[in-house]
Amino acid sequence: MKDLYNHLTLVQVVAPVKVVDDTVPAAVEVDLAGFNSAVIEVSCGAKAAGDTGTITLKLEHADDSAVPGVAGTYDEVEAVDMQGVTPAAGTGIILTLATKAVAAAVYKFGYIGGKRHLKFTLAENDSNATGTIMAISLIKGHGLDVPAIK
Repeated sequence: MKDLYNHLTLVQVVAPVKVVDDTVPAAVEVDLAGFNSAVIEVSCGAKAAGDTGTITLKLEHADDSAVPGVAGTYDEVEAVDMQGVTPAAGTGIILTLATKAVAAAVYKFGYIGGKRHLKFTLAENDSNATGTIMAISLIKGHGLDVPAIK
């Protein structure tokens, strides 16, 4: 068996949270410094049939600003930056839970955009009175140092 444990670092981007009408967590920024790959994992509970609103996850990326380690201006990711999803041009939206019932699921997306900083933004619109449990994790891989920083 090969050692994967020492080659990855896990980041909890959004702890499990119930996304309900007008209640979403604040945008979260993650620094990929020291790593050359990233996988985004999104866990979603079932979305009730009565919840007619839409929940989206937007991903943006940025290089350093003039200050090393500080994100510059964020831009929406494009199809060329992602694996496993094709965001609509100019939106950066990598996941949409539409206006119907959606079964519980786990989604996996690869980020190959090459920028150092990522920003995750959950948004909710219309009616999601029952709410949907969601959590987002980022797996950093291909670290410059092994074992990876925990």
